[in-house]
Amino acid sequence: MAEWEACIGMEVHAELLTDSKMFCSCVNAFGGEPNTRCCPVCTGMPGSLPVMNRKAVEMVLRTALALNCEISMTSIFHRKNYFYPDLPKNYQISQYGDTPIGKRGWLDVPANGRIVRVHIRRVHLEEDTGKLFHLPTGESAVDYNRSGVPLMEIVTEFPPDMHSAEEARAYLETLRSVLVYLGVCDGRMEQGSLRCEPNLSVRPGGGDTFGVKTELKNLNSFRAVQRGIEYEIQRHIAVLESGGKVVQETRGWNDERGESFSMRTKEYEQDYRYFPEPDLVPVQFSEEWIEQVRASLPELPLTKRQRFIEQYALPEYDATLLVEDRCTADYFEEVVALGAEPKAAANWMNGDLARLINAAGIESVRECKVTPRDLRDLIALVQKGTITGSVAKQVLEEVFQTGAEPSQVVQAKGLTQVSDADQLIAWVRQAIEENPDAAEKVRNGKMQTLQFLVGQVMKLSRGRANPNEVRRLIGEELGVTVE
Repeated sequence: MAEWEACIGMEVHAELLTDSKMFCSCVNAFGGEPNTRCCPVCTGMPGSLPVMNRKAVEMVLRTALALNCEISMTSIFHRKNYFYPDLPKNYQISQYGDTPIGKRGWLDVPANGRIVRVHIRRVHLEEDTGKLFHLPTGESAVDYNRSGVPLMEIVTEFPPDMHSAEEARAYLETLRSVLVYLGVCDGRMEQGSLRCEPNLSVRPGGGDTFGVKTELKNLNSFRAVQRGIEYEIQRHIAVLESGGKVVQETRGWNDERGESFSMRTKEYEQDYRYFPEPDLVPVQFSEEWIEQVRASLPELPLTKRQRFIEQYALPEYDATLLVEDRCTADYFEEVVALGAEPKAAANWMNGDLARLINAAGIESVRECKVTPRDLRDLIALVQKGTITGSVAKQVLEEVFQTGAEPSQVVQAKGLTQVSDADQLIAWVRQAIEENPDAAEKVRNGKMQTLQFLVGQVMKLSRGRANPNEVRRLIGEELGVTVE
């Protein structure tokens, strides 16, 4: 790999979160019965005319500003001509040329312990196509519900700034987070609302020319993006080292088999016969409109991450997890504002609360029954010594399931931490009696075994024993000094 350098660009398509489609009033929503959310405009019937969705235009403007782009004060739409069953008009309304809504921007991406600045060539707006379904009978069906959905395309600059699969994945993860923060896309790759096509080539290390590129499709997860790019890099190298030539083509990705396959020879720009869309007027931006949108931009993930590190003294890892989702970051700040210690709040949110949310299949922390006040109260109960950490996990699960207040759960179930010496000694002696080998190891100075005995006492107490007192009492019973 040291003898070769990968050069990776990325085209990302994001379906916008508008209520209606790009050029008609049909509902913009995922799923539904096939061909029930379409009309003469989005199915390309003769005589139908498109009407531009202002909200979609503003969402692309919002994204372009967040990606540090220059804004084209006049932006026009074109017809991109090609023939495919999922494109009913036989052309796609898109933006081409030097007047996309945004151009010459950049996005800073945390990757491999450093910040990679990925330059953005263009951010433009177009309409999505329909969707093909290949049936077991060998026939294909087409659903036009997706046809005409507003679609934003974000294209990285050439020459590429990314040179590894890890950097490409980090770019996509960072970009997705930005789009979700902006409220322009839900980022659901599994539903196709965020799709990416890496373009990659390899060249001899240190060279200044570029190899023949291939485009990779059918990538519906971050893991698939990384695996697909890694596979293609190795495939390119193997072809070149065997004396062959890489063909410019579009390739699909089979995630189950872990390999790519040829789909079609890659088209060139002239194949699409672009020309200005005669049924749409140019989009004219004013400085007032641009500044109004700029002022509405939220604090973006990378900036928020750095603030969390500095303001709350959080490790980079904790801060990174918290800011991946805007809702999670806002929830964390609300817990802290209520008085919780930031590191404790981060530990609970990134640990046990995240585990419960994932297991329940909940998409947002706001959808669960644990409120920021509940989490603040749970942390306070632990810090005051009212309950132990292990009991707190039980309490959190109960609050998550029922929505009861943590203090109510503790009182109703009798989970208060036990510090009574007589009761603790009884449990300690029982644990020693039931585990004589472990007790003997501790007497002989093998203090790493001490934690095992503490765990046995915690089991006997159902997690209610004061662990610090337990350690001290075990030491006294076994005649050893416990630090």
